Amino acid sequence: MLALVGSGEYLPPMEPVDRFLIGRLPGPARVACLPTAAGTEGPERIGYWNDLGVKHFGELGARVEAVPVIDRASADDPALAARIRNANFVYLSGGRPDYLYQTLNGSLAWEAIQAVLAEGGMLAGCSAGAMVMGERIAGFLRPSPAFGLLPGSVIIPHYDEVPEWVVRGLKPLAAGGLTVYGIPAYTALVVDQHNLPQVSEPARGSFQVVGRGPVTVWGKDGRQRYFKD
Repeated sequence: MLALVGSGEYLPPMEPVDRFLIGRLPGPARVACLPTAAGTEGPERIGYWNDLGVKHFGELGARVEAVPVIDRASADDPALAARIRNANFVYLSGGRPDYLYQTLNGSLAWEAIQAVLAEGGMLAGCSAGAMVMGERIAGFLRPSPAFGLLPGSVIIPHYDEVPEWVVRGLKPLAAGGLTVYGIPAYTALVVDQHNLPQVSEPARGSFQVVGRGPVTVWGKDGRQRYFKD
């Protein structure tokens, strides 16, 4: 399962969303919080994300730990990768999407995350963590590579804060064959990986909206909005 969150990770309004995600796990929740996207922001900010994630999921009854993957060396640390591998719910919090992708791509940490997914676990990402799950990361000049867990897509978090001129700029991406998902705060787009072949051509049955919503989907045929069930 994938959960792409617009913004607001670990905050009280996300409690019903994360309770829903925990309920989709194959067993008791074992959460690994990765502050990787904030790895350039210094120890104080990294500590903030670690403490917030542990407190949030601990209050939801999960077994949770922060795994300090913050740079390429830690992403290739076998001991840290083993800690990720022991989780069934990995959470990538916000920061810089390009740094997150470059740090994890081809690393032992990313191999461990893929193993969690292969065994039916959950990968959630908020803001930058959501952006790297698409096919490409939207940028000012041109889209850059992402992990492609959601094929043919570009993820736009904080969509409720995006100005109209930026929204208009999404149309060329959709016209070029990419599907653009705009996800607002305290909202998750939840995708079962078994449905990924359908997601590149949006259909209501291929994903679920959880939280405040709505999720806006730009495709070749225009814009659609999907609300929570």
